Amino acid sequence: MTMIDSALAASPSPVPSEIFSLLALLAISIVVLLILRYYLPLRTTPAFLLVPVFFALWLPASMVLLVPIDLASSAMVDDDAATARGIWLEPRALRVSWRITYWLTFSLTWFILPILAEYSDSGYREPKDKLMDSLRANAQYYAIVFGSGALGLVYVLISYGHFSESLKSTVMALAYCWGLVLAIYLMGHGLVAIPRRLLRNANISGRLRRIQSQAPRVYEQMEDAEMNLEDLEMQVSELSRRKVGSAKDYQDWIEELVDMTNLPESQPPRTTSLIRGSGDNDARALPTVITEKYMADLTRRLVRAKHARSRYTNEWNLLLRDAVKTQAILDSAASKKLDLGAPSPHAGFWHKLHIFTPYTRFLFHYHIAPYLRIALGTLLAAASVCIVWSEIVKGLLPNLSVIRYSVVHHWVGANGQVGFAGQVIAALWMVYMCAAALTSITEVKVWRGRALVRRNTAPESAFWYASQVARLSVPLSYNFMTFLGGIYRDTAFYAFLGSLINMTPLGKWFDYLFPAVILLPVLAALFGLYSKIGRVLGFGADVIDDDDLGESASAYGTGTWREGRDLIERELNGTSAAIRGRRAEAAARIAGGNRSSTTPILSIPRRAGGGGPSTPLAASPNTRPQANTSARRAAANTSSSTEPEDENFFEALGHRFKNTIDTIDTPKWMQDIGQGIKKPKWMAGGGDDTGSGSGSGSRLQRPTGPGRGNSDVRRWFGGSEGRIRL
Repeated sequence: MTMIDSALAASPSPVPSEIFSLLALLAISIVVLLILRYYLPLRTTPAFLLVPVFFALWLPASMVLLVPIDLASSAMVDDDAATARGIWLEPRALRVSWRITYWLTFSLTWFILPILAEYSDSGYREPKDKLMDSLRANAQYYAIVFGSGALGLVYVLISYGHFSESLKSTVMALAYCWGLVLAIYLMGHGLVAIPRRLLRNANISGRLRRIQSQAPRVYEQMEDAEMNLEDLEMQVSELSRRKVGSAKDYQDWIEELVDMTNLPESQPPRTTSLIRGSGDNDARALPTVITEKYMADLTRRLVRAKHARSRYTNEWNLLLRDAVKTQAILDSAASKKLDLGAPSPHAGFWHKLHIFTPYTRFLFHYHIAPYLRIALGTLLAAASVCIVWSEIVKGLLPNLSVIRYSVVHHWVGANGQVGFAGQVIAALWMVYMCAAALTSITEVKVWRGRALVRRNTAPESAFWYASQVARLSVPLSYNFMTFLGGIYRDTAFYAFLGSLINMTPLGKWFDYLFPAVILLPVLAALFGLYSKIGRVLGFGADVIDDDDLGESASAYGTGTWREGRDLIERELNGTSAAIRGRRAEAAARIAGGNRSSTTPILSIPRRAGGGGPSTPLAASPNTRPQANTSARRAAANTSSSTEPEDENFFEALGHRFKNTIDTIDTPKWMQDIGQGIKKPKWMAGGGDDTGSGSGSGSRLQRPTGPGRGNSDVRRWFGGSEGRIRL
């Protein structure tokens, strides 16, 4: 690093720095293309999706390069290029670069990507109809944005007193403030989640336990997604049979939907749809008049359901792969050899590359990798502490910022200079801050079902995630520069954006004091407050952190690790494939017989949409393995009764208490009470001294059952069907 600094300082020309910058931008472009290739099929993806998403990722990545260059360029002593250290550019080139980067990112974030996202999610066929539907969907969003901008403009006019720069400064300051709020919250969560996951995964058995704890929830979500898609496919199938009336005007559209569902007319109805109750038939009922709006809504729901099934199927497959690999690592402790099998045909280059023998692979995964995770987790935990500390003290005590001294290494009097080593460290700090924020976006499950799926990401999800990346880049970049004390005030970025933020006292204090709020998401993630608050508010497993499932899953209805282990074993043993085949045979038999029957035959998991609960087939090996969560058990016990719609609060509370008590399984020790107690001879009425005391002359006649004695204490509490009734 010192040699590079000396070489760059000896050259007063910016040409070497410009060449380095162009090569770095080329490398960033290649990385962005590889990321797009991982999540999207490049050959079949339209250009209106690839180009905006590419720039939405490329521009924020270029800021990681532009911020260190700006720091080195602005810290030159007496504006002498010969004293510059590291990579530097001329002031005019920096100003032009920041303007282009900022305004392109601003346009993508607030206008281009939201409109294209709704355009791709629209169910209409014609481009004009799609565009109008997208503008209608974004009208409320833009009304809120413009309303907030108008209020901010009034405040700036009152405080600043001029109109020439008020509009631009208000727009830039409000966009920065909103992005900073979101960035601080997400980054605070990620600063805890990333090192904690690395430290926990160092324990191989604990990692396997957490994977198994996640299995019931992921499996249930996959089942719900499949059922939702089957309902929509059955609705399309029913629609295709309507050849008269208003449906005749949309025959081409209906045929396209049939092609999307891959349901030929000769195919019998799906098993899960046939065995459901009348409530599901009502859900599949078609309207009397088929309208264009109904067709667009059906198309949108069908596309979303297909992507949702792909998402949860991909999650389930990844979970199975991780479970198999982790179990193989644990089992290799006995043989001292680790064989992970042949890689998948769709695996990447690194997965197909074999550089280890079975013994060296065992040494790496069983002995070396855990210590590497511990070392990296400890390093990132220390980095997280430094970032949080710097956020807290940068407003009042900027000289105590740890990040400042890690980046600024050269001091000439009171002025600091950033060399090449400081630029590399600054880029690493920014990468970690952005990774913490972006990781939190992918973990929080409240984004309307959006997710990144390998090679099959939905267009609307790709646009949405790209817009979040673009929205967070500018606030995180400027927030990092404020860690460096007064040196950042000489940068071109501060002259372009920071001066407008600090133009009013409100913006200045917000920029300095609000980042201290990072303690709230840090403490919430550190002590698991997200899952606790989510359960209190009734969000269920949507806000439960995956890292906490190993410790708390059994208590909150998301399934235990034992249930997850059974699900994984059944799936790996091929039981699910055989069950699907039996389901198809059952569907054919039902289709050939009475199609209107709604008697449950197989065990079907419940739907999120409130469908009728399933009735499991007792002791049947043909049922598909289910996640035996408490929610499913409660649904099975409440299937025989329906709550009245006009019940009051106390009636609803009584029903909830009754359902809770009914789901309590009788303890084993209580079931055994009375099984081995012998009756006295004087009660038996004869000389029979058998274990159950069931002599013919017994005065106390009790009902007997298979596997039970005549003495059953549970009858005293309300019945002998295996439950204690209070």
